[in-house]
Amino acid sequence: MPALTIIANIVVKPEHLEFVRSELLTLVEITKTETGCINYDLHQDKENPNHFIMFEKWQNRALWKKHGTADHFTAYVQAAEGKIDSFTVNEMNLLTA
Repeated sequence: MPALTIIANIVVKPEHLEFVRSELLTLVEITKTETGCINYDLHQDKENPNHFIMFEKWQNRALWKKHGTADHFTAYVQAAEGKIDSFTVNEMNLLTA
């Protein structure tokens, strides 16, 4: 089964920027230790600091789905509730290497 790439776009409400940024950084550190996580990289837009992209690579979709039920992920979701303007997730297949 091929690896799965995830692109998550997160736009934070300006008044919650520092709080959500801190929560995301905590999420990254814990997630990088999960089984199946190849990389879990957080990026912040240089022109719009409220826009983050999480670039993730997982060994397979099943392990990524398991991540979505992990205690640290659900804790992040609860902490960020009401503080996010928009959130989209795209599951991507690698076409070139």
